[in-house]
Amino acid sequence: MSLANIFRRPHYRSEVTQFIDELKHTRPELDAQQRQGRGLLWDRQIDRDQQAEFRAARVPQKPYVYQTAPTQD
Repeated sequence: MSLANIFRRPHYRSEVTQFIDELKHTRPELDAQQRQGRGLLWDRQIDRDQQAEFRAARVPQKPYVYQTAPTQD
């Protein structure tokens, strides 16, 4: 008997898993909506030239960004 079999709980399903399964059962269109929403932000082609322009246009940040410059009297 292996150690994995000792701790195995084949009939156990957490409340969260049961909730998600029930939600997917009552709203089958949810998977398609999730894929569509992911496509809006994550599944995009990257324009390498535009990324290079963004990096070239960066202004280096000074250390202690919240420190104000001393006034000249």
